[in-house]
Amino acid sequence: MSLPTVDLAESADRLIRGRRAIRAFRPDEVPDGTIRAVFELAGHAPSNSNTQPWHVEVVSGAARDRLADALVTAHAEGRTSVDFPYRDGLFQGALQSRRADFGARLYATLGIARDETDLLEGYNTKSLRFYGAPHVAMLFAPNNTEARIAADMGIYAQTLMLAMTAHGIASCPQALLSFYADTVRAELGVEDRKLLMGISFGYADDTAAVNSVRIPRADLSETTRFHR
Repeated sequence: MSLPTVDLAESADRLIRGRRAIRAFRPDEVPDGTIRAVFELAGHAPSNSNTQPWHVEVVSGAARDRLADALVTAHAEGRTSVDFPYRDGLFQGALQSRRADFGARLYATLGIARDETDLLEGYNTKSLRFYGAPHVAMLFAPNNTEARIAADMGIYAQTLMLAMTAHGIASCPQALLSFYADTVRAELGVEDRKLLMGISFGYADDTAAVNSVRIPRADLSETTRFHR
């Protein structure tokens, strides 16, 4: 029996508005059965012609610790390897303004000034250790990935994070992890795929100040036009 539309709408509203990036986690692991249920559900994400281009490596336990150590070492040695190039100036205009506002709110909560490079570097290390999350999902795309396939990957990632939210699991999408793609591939034994992002997940540490950050969204009028 299907739920009344109003119930679905209210649930969707709570789910979508309730999902947010968490940057401090408790060490408690998510039960294996729950993890499998979440990733099975995420596999129902739409994709071009049902191609389902995502390939996901879910890393926990000792493998997670080894991967974190390898990422921190690669970062310290300057061994970046990026499959999807990033460049300064990629974000401009309103996008850069929103990005700058986000950074200011985040680092103010952390008590880190822009010129405190040692503290900023320390926070990068926390990021490469998945903010303490006991699990991380590495999202790989086919080697020939271009914009259309990358769009499918984004749809999958959002579906996955909403599924996690519905199961009480916190998450954080992390582009920084993809800056060390060769390191990740070597640690996980992955070949012939491009690393798009990592998603750290687990249970939120509600006592951490960083998890109190609230980032405003652009007004609908700034992003959307309606035609009749």
